[in-house]
Amino acid sequence: MVLTNLGKIIGLQNKPASIRNICILAHVDHGKTTLADCLISSNGIISNRLAGKLRYLDSRKDEQIRGITMKSSAISLHFEKGDQEYLINLIDSPGHVDFSSEVSTAVRLCDGCIIVLDAVEGVCPQTQAVLRQAWLENIRPVLVINKIDRLIVELKLTPQEAYSHLKNILEQVNAITGTLFTSKVLEERAERETETQGISDSVHGDQVYDWSAGLEDTDDSHLYFSPDQGNVVFASAIDGWGFGIEHFAKLYSQKIGIKQGILLKTLWGDYYLNTKAKKIMKGDQSKGKKPLFVQLVLDNIWSLYEAVMKRDKEKMDKIVSSLGLKIGARESRHSDPKVHLSAICSQWLPISQAVLSMVCSKLPSPLDITAERVEKLMCVGVRTFESLPPETQELKNVFMKCSSEDTAPVIVFVSKMFAVDTKTLPRNKSRPLTQEEIAQRRELARQRHAEKLIASQVQELPVQVLSGNESELTVKTGETKGDEQELTSQTESMTLKTVKQESDNKESFIAFARVFSGVVRRGQKILVLGPKYDPAESLHKLPSDCSAADDLPTIPHMACCTLENLYLLMGRELEDLEEVPSGNVLGIGGLQEFILKSATLSTSPACPPFTPLNFEATPIVRVAIEPKHPSEMPQLVRGMKLLNQADPCVQILIQETGEHVLVTAGEVHLQRCLDDLKERFAKIQISVSEPIIPFRETITRPPKVDMVNEEIGKQQKVAVIHQAKEDQNKVPEGVQVDSDGLITMSTPNKSATLSVRAMPLPEEVTQLLEENSDLIRTMEQFNSSLNEDKKMHEINQKILGKFQEFKQKLEQNLQGRKWRNAVDQIWSFGPRKCGPNILLNKFEGHKKSVWQCLDKTTKEVSKYRDFDNSIISGFQLATLSGPMCEEPLMGVCFIMEKWDMSKVEEYMSAHRQDSEELDATEQTKNEDKVTSLTSNTTESSSENKELQGTSQGSPNSSAKSSKRKGEIVIADCYGPFSGQLIATMKEACRYALQVKPQRLMAAMYTCEIMATADVLGRVYAVLSKREGRVLQEEMKEGTDMFIIKAVLPVAESFGFADEIRKRTSGLASPQLVFSHWEVISSDPFWVPTTEEEYLHFGEKADSENQARKYMNAVRKRKGLYVEEKIVEHAEKQRTLSRNK
Repeated sequence: MVLTNLGKIIGLQNKPASIRNICILAHVDHGKTTLADCLISSNGIISNRLAGKLRYLDSRKDEQIRGITMKSSAISLHFEKGDQEYLINLIDSPGHVDFSSEVSTAVRLCDGCIIVLDAVEGVCPQTQAVLRQAWLENIRPVLVINKIDRLIVELKLTPQEAYSHLKNILEQVNAITGTLFTSKVLEERAERETETQGISDSVHGDQVYDWSAGLEDTDDSHLYFSPDQGNVVFASAIDGWGFGIEHFAKLYSQKIGIKQGILLKTLWGDYYLNTKAKKIMKGDQSKGKKPLFVQLVLDNIWSLYEAVMKRDKEKMDKIVSSLGLKIGARESRHSDPKVHLSAICSQWLPISQAVLSMVCSKLPSPLDITAERVEKLMCVGVRTFESLPPETQELKNVFMKCSSEDTAPVIVFVSKMFAVDTKTLPRNKSRPLTQEEIAQRRELARQRHAEKLIASQVQELPVQVLSGNESELTVKTGETKGDEQELTSQTESMTLKTVKQESDNKESFIAFARVFSGVVRRGQKILVLGPKYDPAESLHKLPSDCSAADDLPTIPHMACCTLENLYLLMGRELEDLEEVPSGNVLGIGGLQEFILKSATLSTSPACPPFTPLNFEATPIVRVAIEPKHPSEMPQLVRGMKLLNQADPCVQILIQETGEHVLVTAGEVHLQRCLDDLKERFAKIQISVSEPIIPFRETITRPPKVDMVNEEIGKQQKVAVIHQAKEDQNKVPEGVQVDSDGLITMSTPNKSATLSVRAMPLPEEVTQLLEENSDLIRTMEQFNSSLNEDKKMHEINQKILGKFQEFKQKLEQNLQGRKWRNAVDQIWSFGPRKCGPNILLNKFEGHKKSVWQCLDKTTKEVSKYRDFDNSIISGFQLATLSGPMCEEPLMGVCFIMEKWDMSKVEEYMSAHRQDSEELDATEQTKNEDKVTSLTSNTTESSSENKELQGTSQGSPNSSAKSSKRKGEIVIADCYGPFSGQLIATMKEACRYALQVKPQRLMAAMYTCEIMATADVLGRVYAVLSKREGRVLQEEMKEGTDMFIIKAVLPVAESFGFADEIRKRTSGLASPQLVFSHWEVISSDPFWVPTTEEEYLHFGEKADSENQARKYMNAVRKRKGLYVEEKIVEHAEKQRTLSRNK
């Protein structure tokens, strides 16, 4: 690094108006890191010749080998534009879909971004994803169209063709921006409508519907990319050149004599130059003229490339002299024409100048943060800005000011933790010695040498003086002493080595953060606010005007820590800082114990935790990990903890079976995590299981046609006796099954009887439940707090509005005779009380639903009230692991049609009468014993009982004790009654599923592949082999590339990318993103029953059944029973005839 810059950078950190926090976003291989290299070389950190080859910000070994970026890394650059100086905090981010979580961490810390586009490939799937991420975070983008040299060298387009191609690309990008903008405007309009609905309902009379969507009134011209707005740069990062049209407008305004402002507006668009009249005219295409951009800009670049590629020496010299450039002798003698090109272009149109000047003029500084973005950051989940406490709302002004005053509260957001080798920290780096230190060391060395000489002379003297025997003795003693010294020195060196190794092996964690307000200082005390921290709950517990330095009471999700070290992030290097003012990106050391992945730091307890990061990719690929040597288990556990902290997207689970499971976003991500575990965090040999593929279980409507497309019931069945027997064996004795699938079961002690039916949910409802899982979770929290009579802070009206809207959507989708009143009867969602399955309550005598928070009804008292939790728990267990292969259920509705508890009632009343005859003294004695018993025997919560008491008025102790005694009697030899209910409910749900047609649901990837026409067949072959399904195929305009969109089961995706690359010689590479769950159509338990099926599939029907194959694989992995034929006596077949 150029050390002279460090002082300047620290100076510029205090001027927020001249800071730009930007990140580079793009699809994989569109040239982000090469562009970053060009920008870094402008600061002299790397040489111009190495820009694009070194990939400076790809500091990991596997990044250099694979040629893709795998982590976001930051660097601070100094840039001068005229007399103004700027500090640019540049973050390079990955483009591969597996690492899209790293993009989220980068985007959160920035105010603007550079979108890089490959001029040949145009808009790709990940380009759309990063544009959406930038939009969601409210950061302003600028565009760099990169690799324009490929249009000249590879595609060999003429300047005119290239111009129309570039116009198409710009239109595609603007179309995506337009879509995002439209959806936002329509959402806002819908919100306004719901707010005004209440007002309009009260006003009667004729109402005129407003058909305008509000798009006409809103100005969106500043959102789009257009070269005349100055937010587009055309570039070739590998050749080191890039320009915005203002460069050429300035140049030609002097040459042609047309004003610069006019040229700026007309250089891009349908304008041409009338050379006779020296005027710019409109309508180039209709008159067959060259557009101004082609004539004045592209023609010159094309002619330069042509001259260099054809080695036209005269033309090259002419161009160089006319541009006034100096080309070094080394470049001009070089045999590679690309070297000539980059030497000429990087001087004529330096890319760093074009891009950085666009960044400084078009992207906002930290001072320009919008109010909308601040409100978005401060509101977590379904909360709105208005519902935050007033102290928290006041912090909005602090954000907007971005002030670095001492009085301003410090607010810092940590977007991720990243691991660095301890040796690379500034304090451990070897630095050059000063003159004084060199002199000091020389003096020490002289002293040691003199001491050695004296010691050797002293040893020689006594040997000469003493007699033989004595000399022998002294020699022996000397030897032993020498041995002792050797041993001690050896042990010392050993301990030193181990200490050194430990220090070498250590990974230090640094927080990747940005200061939004105040000044961060080394050694400062600060509060760490976890994602679940709520200022509304904790502010009244804390003294007013308290800060992190005070001794604060313990509050959930809030910790106090000291900032040990502050670092300036310089790519591979780190520089120590004493303080960092507002608006800067920095690294913070010493937060390893306090932050897992991301957190908000503040000196004010009124600060809310920031909204969680938006992750585009869902972690779906699971593997189980264990050490090769079981004794190394502690190292593996420690290593996985460190990996979990170092990667924003990875998940670490310890399953009930005791397996350590690693969940990653894709194959490349998995490989990187495993390499990190082996080489950095655990440093042990590990064995990795086959990928654990998640499935879901569901039921469907009975099919109308069989496997040979014959209508069921019309044709004659043969040999189905064994089939019918198997069906009967499914359900054990004591369980009644109706013809329409209603299961009736009693508890083991025959005290209660349950009737449950299972039905498939419509697809739209399942999807709705999946999307609104957070809302359901919030609703569940509100309901539980209502049940426990906790003083909840007032539920915000907007949140209630969201609950109401969700209920209406469910009602719209659940229509028809069989779903009548179903929404009001929803008792619980599952699994984990927020999943895509529903429990309906259709029996008489107990009306309880999940919509408690909306109804605000008083809690009813009924005989079922104490045990309804047991029923819900049984339902949750049933939905968590289905009967096919213990996988969670999805899209199933269980209807509770009967719950008979008459025997329990008799028990209760009989024991109530007995207890009334007891003395008050005996009651008080027995009370303590009984409570301990009931706590073990009943699962119904104590809060519920208290509630019942309060609803009945002040209860007397006799009622309580009789209640408890009643329960003790019910806890018979079969165990506690509530436990019996849970088990019975779970089994009833499972049997209700088994009498319906069961199906497996597989996780599906959407797969986008770009391929040329000649390898299209091979791509299709690989897709069909792996059960893929092509959705659409379209040709990219102006190229010979096809875009294929397909869906592919996650189970079949392992090795898919490698196989496609091998089969197509690297010409096609797929992008896999988790999309949805899809029902596998085949029945895993199917056997042939009709004559046609026997003829078609054979008696054994042993052709491959995809669903059964998946089901058996999961059962085998989980150690469940698998029904398969095993060959016991595999004797060699021999022919009977003799060999002749």
